[in-house]
Amino acid sequence: MTHALSDLCHSPMLVLAIFVLGIGGTFQYGFQISVLNSPSPYIKKFLNETWLMRYGAALEDWKLNLIWSFIISLYAVGGLIGALNAGHLAVKYGRKRCLLSNNFVAIAGGVMMGLSRRAQSFEMIMVGRFLYGINAGISLNVQTMYLGESAPKRLRGLVSMTVSTFLSTGKLSGQLLGLNEILGSEDLWPVLLAFSVVPALIQLVSLPFFPETPRYLLIDKGDQVQCEKAIQRLWGKGDYRSEIHDMVLEHAAIKGEKSKSVLELILEKSLRWQLLTVIVTFTTLQLCGINAIYLYSFDVFRAAGIPTHQVRYVALGTGLCEIFTSLFCGLLIESTGRRVLLLRGYWCMALVLGLLTVTIFLQDQLIWMSYCSMALIFAFIFFFGSGPAGVTAPLPGEIFNQACRPAAFVIGGSLNWMGLFIIGMIVPILVDTLDYLCFIIFLGFCFFSGVYVWFYFPETKGKTVLEITEDFQKMHSKTQIEAAETVEKHKELQSVTSTKL
Repeated sequence: MTHALSDLCHSPMLVLAIFVLGIGGTFQYGFQISVLNSPSPYIKKFLNETWLMRYGAALEDWKLNLIWSFIISLYAVGGLIGALNAGHLAVKYGRKRCLLSNNFVAIAGGVMMGLSRRAQSFEMIMVGRFLYGINAGISLNVQTMYLGESAPKRLRGLVSMTVSTFLSTGKLSGQLLGLNEILGSEDLWPVLLAFSVVPALIQLVSLPFFPETPRYLLIDKGDQVQCEKAIQRLWGKGDYRSEIHDMVLEHAAIKGEKSKSVLELILEKSLRWQLLTVIVTFTTLQLCGINAIYLYSFDVFRAAGIPTHQVRYVALGTGLCEIFTSLFCGLLIESTGRRVLLLRGYWCMALVLGLLTVTIFLQDQLIWMSYCSMALIFAFIFFFGSGPAGVTAPLPGEIFNQACRPAAFVIGGSLNWMGLFIIGMIVPILVDTLDYLCFIIFLGFCFFSGVYVWFYFPETKGKTVLEITEDFQKMHSKTQIEAAETVEKHKELQSVTSTKL
């Protein structure tokens, strides 16, 4: 644990890169998820006033709710479009240039948001929300690619985990700045919605000082000299021949193959289990019940005796819990491994959901049960943040080679955004219809995802992409002979490449 932190501290440029990428990447994603909650009454009032000024009549409740739902959902629509194009853009222009250009999308969205009230146009809020979604869809994929391709093998898990940490920080920042006492007031809500311009400008000014990712330079561009220079800048002075050797092996393994499209990856039979792993983990990330937990937490806090007007302040504790658990997971991931964190996360989340269903059922009969429910909510967030939330996002970068990686991130990112849109639509309905029994549905997703990981997902800790590919083939080969042949081919490739080096 401390060894990994010590190694990271010896690479100050890599630490700075983590911050610059995070603040303009998943911080933006998390911020936009939570930022509309507090100022929603004032924004709805603005919608009504604008409609009245234009058409001489106030909006009916159903029309107001429809427009508001449309504004909320546009973020997921934009995110899906961004995710679908992220792989192509990252391959064509490089990870660094793609992220730099993406900041202009966020700045344009912020300008639209900030000027919406002055222009008396709620359509500008819609456009801004859509642009924020495109920005987040691209950055979520490309930031994770950049970090995974820039980190040394021994720090890959810790560095990639920062994606989750900045996402959680963004969520908490949206909740915090959205308080009436800060920017969530009737006068300042346009400033709050335009705040994302600040992180975008920070990344736009800072990122040019960092190199392109070493793996992209060597494997995609075939430029070993620039790759070595990038490694020295990011990791500091040292002997990194073994890391470069692994990249050369991967470059030789794909034999100059161009990046695969999404369709080509889906049709590639040898990668079916890796693809299924991405589908299972990214789908469960949204269908594990975390959104229902957050939605139900307000009722649980009120049942525990917390006054309604103070519930939002207590809810900040859930955001803090998610940040601390993601940091905790980052410290554990290199020693514990991805497989263990996923297993523990899925099955403990399933257990917590089952217990939470019981405690909520009993809290009308036993007053102290509401405190048990509150503790279980924080327990769920802990297991979510220290497992699936941190491990899932960088997973495509670990189990796919350079040729397949962009397409794998597109698939994972698209599933994430589609899940976010669907969950946003159905969770309120499920809670209204099934009440606390809706947790049973999410319990099933968590349990069976844990079963999948137990039987079909090998450990990736400290392994190269080629070694992980071998492990998948060993687990799923029809015979041990096939697996042995694969291992033998890899050994031959290693010996040939070592001779060339």
